[in-house]
Amino acid sequence: MRFSWLILLCFILPVTVWAQGQTISGKVVRNDSKSSIAGANVFLSNSSYGTATNSDGTFTLNNVRPGQYTLVVSHLGYSDYIETILVAKEAIRLNIELAPKSIILRGVTITTGADWKRNFALFKKEFIGTDQNAKFCEIMNPDVLDFTYYSTQKVLLASADKFIIVENRALGYRVKFLLDTFKVDGIRGIITAGGHRVFEELNGTAAEKKKWHAARDSSYYGSSMHFFRSLYTDRLFEEGFEMHRYIRYINPMRPPDDVIIRNFERYNKVGPNDSIRKYSELGNMSKYYHERFYPEQSFVSDVLGRTTQPGIFAFTFPDCMFILYTKKEEKGNYKDIYRPLNLPNYQFSLISLPGKERALFFDMNGIVVGGSPLYEGNWSRDRLSQLLPVDYQPNPLPVESVVFKKH
Repeated sequence: MRFSWLILLCFILPVTVWAQGQTISGKVVRNDSKSSIAGANVFLSNSSYGTATNSDGTFTLNNVRPGQYTLVVSHLGYSDYIETILVAKEAIRLNIELAPKSIILRGVTITTGADWKRNFALFKKEFIGTDQNAKFCEIMNPDVLDFTYYSTQKVLLASADKFIIVENRALGYRVKFLLDTFKVDGIRGIITAGGHRVFEELNGTAAEKKKWHAARDSSYYGSSMHFFRSLYTDRLFEEGFEMHRYIRYINPMRPPDDVIIRNFERYNKVGPNDSIRKYSELGNMSKYYHERFYPEQSFVSDVLGRTTQPGIFAFTFPDCMFILYTKKEEKGNYKDIYRPLNLPNYQFSLISLPGKERALFFDMNGIVVGGSPLYEGNWSRDRLSQLLPVDYQPNPLPVESVVFKKH
């Protein structure tokens, strides 16, 4: 049985404007005694700006480009401090107070070593990814992770009280991830991940660094970050993107995934074979029907709007939006997405919004803020193995002529 996968993005991320760097400094103390807190992690979420407080609680972040950021301060035993800050022409000085965290006794889940290994393998697959980059990624402190698995619902939950540290030797980053939420819904095929992360450059030889920069550019071009940056600067065509409206309806002949899986597992144990075959065939049916791809391209002026918040843009569209990236070939197979036979085999992704939402919001870095779009197609495969910090700037893409096969 095959089930398509989507990824639900719910990171709380910052805005950066490319300009001259500025300084953020301050001191971190307890909110009750006002005593200094040494070793607290201070960073700007989803960037490469991060440090730890000195013995007297002071910290400094240098050369921060002007813009709006999410500042995160964390320390074991204290509640996280999260503040939105605007870096402009003047240096910023902050006095930050951390509140001691109350100890909350969590319910005890008894698991075996085999259970933990199985849960960790699933977590690693969906958190880091399974692409070529993922082969060069390693979670350095897996012992900080706790798992809960609900077998009847096929749901995996993960939590961690400390940073999850991942070394990505494909892109040359050490990523420290402060996990808020992580959920794998095995029936609905949705991965939900939320939290704050900071990137650190790995040490490497000149040859390694050259290889890392090439791999970073490869991850960037055609990514959702690349698309949203191109959208707000009105450079979709120059950067190789096309937007097409896409409509589809839920297939009334296909039962919900939980019904299919529950009955398939039931009859797979006791029979009869006809029932096994029936639910296997239902599972292979597309979730949608009456799909329609609009060959006419959508214009930026039709979908892009400004908001009252500086640096935040609204991307408004009905139904779904089909995104083509014409400078790469699509190698994935996505059975629930209809593609016209005469459409060149360009890399593609599908964006939709849950519920009655008709707009998503993103910043000048090309990062979605606030809402939680659903990605299908190429972008649904992106995991930590492909992620870049918001202050990353790619090398110009060489101009070349590429001809892709048609389906």
